[in-house]
Amino acid sequence: MTSTAPVGEPGSPTTGAAPTDDPQGSAQTTPEVTPLTAPADGVPRVLDSPSGLARAVTAFAAGTGPVAVDAERASGYRYGQATYLVQMRREGAGTILIDPVALPDLSSLSEALDGVEWVLHAASQDLPGLAEQNLVPSAIFDTELAARILGMERVGLAAVVAEVLGLGLAKEHSAVDWSTRPLPEAWLLYAALDVEVLVELRDRMAERLEAAGKTEWARQEFEAVRLAAPAAPRVDPWRRVSGSHTLRQARQLAVVRELWTTRDENARKRDVAPGRVLPDRAIVAAAQAMPRTVPALTALPAFSGKGTQRRAVLWQSAIDRALALPQSELPTLHGPRSDAPPSPRAWVDRDPLAAARLDAARDLVTRMGEEHHIPVENLLQPDALRRLCWTPPEPITPETVTEFLRGRGARAWQTDLLAGPLATALTEAKVAPPQAPAASA
Repeated sequence: MTSTAPVGEPGSPTTGAAPTDDPQGSAQTTPEVTPLTAPADGVPRVLDSPSGLARAVTAFAAGTGPVAVDAERASGYRYGQATYLVQMRREGAGTILIDPVALPDLSSLSEALDGVEWVLHAASQDLPGLAEQNLVPSAIFDTELAARILGMERVGLAAVVAEVLGLGLAKEHSAVDWSTRPLPEAWLLYAALDVEVLVELRDRMAERLEAAGKTEWARQEFEAVRLAAPAAPRVDPWRRVSGSHTLRQARQLAVVRELWTTRDENARKRDVAPGRVLPDRAIVAAAQAMPRTVPALTALPAFSGKGTQRRAVLWQSAIDRALALPQSELPTLHGPRSDAPPSPRAWVDRDPLAAARLDAARDLVTRMGEEHHIPVENLLQPDALRRLCWTPPEPITPETVTEFLRGRGARAWQTDLLAGPLATALTEAKVAPPQAPAASA
């Protein structure tokens, strides 16, 4: 890529007329949206040399206020979720675009910003990849999460910027292959614009949170995202193949497992998204047909593509391994055991009182969500609610409910709001008496 350019000078974008604020986050009137077409400082060249990074570190260390941060991946193109472009902007330093492939260690930039708040949109998506570049914030403000806490109907960056600032962000390059080198100028313009107004958006969202009395709620949520541990590896990840739930034979699931494993190994080796190596629909089609020969496999419509046919021997070998497995080595139809409660659909038959508790608790959380203008999934994780209703603590009190929910990741603001009402709802839940059969005429 082109080598470094000077770090951009500070500048303020020209904003359109913003809508009148509603403390709960919804605009009272539809704003007139002014398209944001170019960064105030122009599009900087991509930093890809140590000397360019050193200049950026100096500039950002001397800047003021929060730093806007964004990252671009190549989801759907490359294997995994690696970061292929990092965008940052700070008052007094301007905007920088960094190539993390050429500069994989950005710890010097992270150290220069120690104690500085980072502003991101949907931080949980970007933080794991940024951490691989040793970019780790000491505090964050998540504008997407703020929008959820405020009960905004649309929480995508473009929608929030339009509603809160009255500005239009183009999103036509959001799903491109960011591993492309060199990156086209139009893509870089898009990337620079994503951090152009992020700090201004943060300030307006903070005002709304304060007016709604939700500043502390947001702070706790931001910290939970920042400190979240990496996701644990999935058990039997092959079971997530789309359409595999339609299969009814263990041997068919063995074919899915072998094809998924072979696809994953091939995709990892080639650094290509697994779905581009072999689509899920092809895996399910092969599991349904269980072909015994390569010609029988390539006769399936899902295996008619040139790329798929080139690797037909590889896929048939995987199928052959599955067909040769003894019965004792076949996967179970229902997946591995877990400590999760059964599907709520089965509760009425298996534990009618637990079903009554779940109905009462869901009604309560729904009402609380409506009252406080916040989605129920942000008010309390559904899994935590189900576990509470299936195996509640004994005795059921606000204190024991608080302890139970905190042990499953609930934040203090959530238990302060919900523990007492939930304890009452669970205690008072009753199994409805069976209805008497209707009298015959």
